Amino acid sequence: MTGNMTPRVSFIVPVYNPGDYLRQALDSVKNQTYENIEIICINDGSTDKSLEVLREYETADPRFRVIDKQNEGYGASCNRGLNEAKGEWIAILEPDDFIDADMVEKMLAFGDSFSERIDIIKTPYWRIRMPEISGQKRLNCSYKNLVKHTHQPFSIAEATDYMSHHPSIWSALYRHDYLNEKDIRFPEIPGAGWADNPFMIEALLQTDKIVYLDEPFYNYREDSAEKAYAFTRRTPLIPFERWNDMMDIIERLNVTDRRILQAHNQRGFLYMAGVIEVVGLDRADVREATEHMFMRMDKELVLSDPKVSPGYKKLFCSMLGIKCPHLNYPNYWFRLASKSFYNMRNTGLTQALYSIGIFLSTHSKRVGKG
Repeated sequence: MTGNMTPRVSFIVPVYNPGDYLRQALDSVKNQTYENIEIICINDGSTDKSLEVLREYETADPRFRVIDKQNEGYGASCNRGLNEAKGEWIAILEPDDFIDADMVEKMLAFGDSFSERIDIIKTPYWRIRMPEISGQKRLNCSYKNLVKHTHQPFSIAEATDYMSHHPSIWSALYRHDYLNEKDIRFPEIPGAGWADNPFMIEALLQTDKIVYLDEPFYNYREDSAEKAYAFTRRTPLIPFERWNDMMDIIERLNVTDRRILQAHNQRGFLYMAGVIEVVGLDRADVREATEHMFMRMDKELVLSDPKVSPGYKKLFCSMLGIKCPHLNYPNYWFRLASKSFYNMRNTGLTQALYSIGIFLSTHSKRVGKG
C-alpha cells in the first residue's frame, strides 16, 4: 500500500506474548508478493517484548499499524481490527503462525476469476507439528484433497466436511462488506477462549458465495499433546461452551438443514471425546455439560448418522436414558478404514500409523469407558 491507495486486503494480527515466533509471522506478511495490503497489529497487553518488535516493523513499513491496548482477549482484539480495517478483504494471521509468500496473490486471483461477488475464499492449511524442535514436520490438514466440488461458489450445506474439522478461520479471506452487512464479529470472552468457533459458524452459514482453492498457504503451529492436555485439564468446559454458542447461532439463524445439524453434532462428539479422554466423565461438571449438549441434539439425526461411531451412540443413549437401536459396526469400521487410507495419502504412512495408534490407545476413554 502506497500513498493514499486503499488496501485490497487488511490483515488482522492479534498479539499476546507470542515470543520468538512473532518476527517470522510479521516477515511472512510483510514479504507477500501482493503488496497492496495493510497489517493491523493489535497488541493485547503483551508482557513480553512484542510491542517493541511491533513498533520496529511499524517504523520500517508504512503498511503496518500498531494498536496498543489493555488485555481483553482474542475476540476483542480481532473485533478492534475489523472495526479499524479499510480493506476490501479481511485476513487473520495469528502471531505464532506464518504464511507462504504467494498466499494473497493466489487467493485474490482465484476469487477474481468468478464473475459473481464472492464472500469467502477458503483454502486448506499446513499443520506444523512439533514446532518447538528442529525436526518439525509440515503436514496437510485433514480436509486437503477431501472434498470435490461439483460447482463453485457453494453454500456450506453443500460442503459440511469443513464444519467437522479445525475451525481454521485464518486459512480464508472474508469480504469486509459481507462481515459488516451480517454484523459478524467475535465473542469477546477472556483469553483465547476458542472465540474462533462462533465466528466460523456465523460466517459460513450466511452466504452461498463460498469458493475453495485446494492449495495450502497458511502454516499453523499445533500445540504439543502436553500443552493441549494441560489446557483441557485447566478449562474442560470451554469446548462445550463454544459448541453451545454455535448451536445458539444455528437456532437464531433458523438453520434446519440436516447436513449442517449433523456436522455440528459430529463436532460436539469430537469436542466431548477430547475432554473426557483427559479428565473423564466422573467430574460432575463435565458430565452435566455432556448431558446438556446431548439434549440439544436431535436424537434421530445422531442415531442415523453413519459418521457418529457406535461407541458415541451407545454413550448418547445411555446418558439420555433412551433405547439404543441396532448399531452397524461393519459400516463404521469400513468408514474408519477408508479414512485411514485417506490419511496415508494425505499425511504419509508414518503419520497415519501414529494417528491410528493414538486412536486405538485412547478409544475406551473417548467413549466414556476409561
